[in-house]
Amino acid sequence: MKDTYKQTLHASYLGFITQAIINNLAPLLFVIFHDQFGISFEKIGRLIFINFGTQIITDILAIKYVDKIGYRRAAVLAHFFAFLGLVGLGVLPKLLPAPYVGLAIAVMVYAIGGGLIEVIISPIVESLPGDAKASSMSLLHSFYCWGQVGVVIITTLLIKIFGSQIWYILPILWSVIPAYNMFKFMRVPLMPVASEEEKISIKGLLSSHLFIIALVLMMSAGASELTMSQWSSLFAEKGLQVPKVVGDILGPALFAVFMGTGRTIYGLWGHKVNLRKVLISSSLLCIICYGITVFVQVPIISLLACAFCGLSVSLMWPGTLSLSADKFPKGGTAMFGMLAVFGDIGASSGPWIAGFVSDVAQKSNRLLAIGQANNLNPEQLGLKVGLLTAMIFPVMMLIGILLIGKEKTL
Repeated sequence: MKDTYKQTLHASYLGFITQAIINNLAPLLFVIFHDQFGISFEKIGRLIFINFGTQIITDILAIKYVDKIGYRRAAVLAHFFAFLGLVGLGVLPKLLPAPYVGLAIAVMVYAIGGGLIEVIISPIVESLPGDAKASSMSLLHSFYCWGQVGVVIITTLLIKIFGSQIWYILPILWSVIPAYNMFKFMRVPLMPVASEEEKISIKGLLSSHLFIIALVLMMSAGASELTMSQWSSLFAEKGLQVPKVVGDILGPALFAVFMGTGRTIYGLWGHKVNLRKVLISSSLLCIICYGITVFVQVPIISLLACAFCGLSVSLMWPGTLSLSADKFPKGGTAMFGMLAVFGDIGASSGPWIAGFVSDVAQKSNRLLAIGQANNLNPEQLGLKVGLLTAMIFPVMMLIGILLIGKEKTL
């Protein structure tokens, strides 16, 4: 039976699940890396930076070359690199004398796949026949969340059942999904790419102050989402001192559930509400969630605030993509690529800044004294200060949305 655009949509959903594996599997293993290999918080944060830094470089190159090689080849290559990098994550730290080097190489390889997926999947779905593009985009991005839920719960339970010594098998098991989807993208139908004459140039995009604001929004969205998402597992175990299985399920897993729920609801009924008003509310809620996570010392309340943050960030990334696609319908690969670049800048710099500030805070005698007065050990203090610093990103998101409020065309 001949494949239809429905199969294309399903392959796109699996592409975002692959992206969820790439971005969320390693953070679940951070405590293992920290304990087994003696990797510092800053170096752990650097792995996140390497991941999204590589995705940024890939995004930039994709803007120039994806239209030349075609979306099909790009999609196949994306899933091949994702597969190869995940296998490397389980194999290279065991083979190389320096485990951290092995981790870094594996992260760079699968990040190439992640960068390509980020640039091509959204425009593929945007090009498919149908109305309610913003809802379709939100529903597509909800599969990233449900993929994250699956990665967190399955990985956490496997480690709980079989022990942390089997961690290196898990990336190899997860690599089956991109391997399968690689073959799926070899045959699903794709809409033809717009000609060069029909597209808006990069110069044309950058000449619009609205697009500049959209780039800042993407950076803020990436940082707001990924800082909490990437650090929540380690924060729960080290900062709140709760068991790993409890922390992972009430932290990153529930975070992803709330984020997926928000995107799914908007995907089904989003055409009935004002996206800008939703994004303003989301930014305010995100600021509140970060504040509760940092300042409330009751572990269960901090964990729930961390999880509820997933709802607050759920529409930031797809919402900004939809606003931009609506304003620039002929933006094409260049528009989605540039938005992906700035999203990844936020997604890489946010968690790394949190890790860097965390390490610095643990060396500050003044902050250590404040922590001691509040019954916080150095690790707890450092992680809370790191997350407090990251609160600036939802604040930037709020300011950006308010700035475009007078522009009816966006």
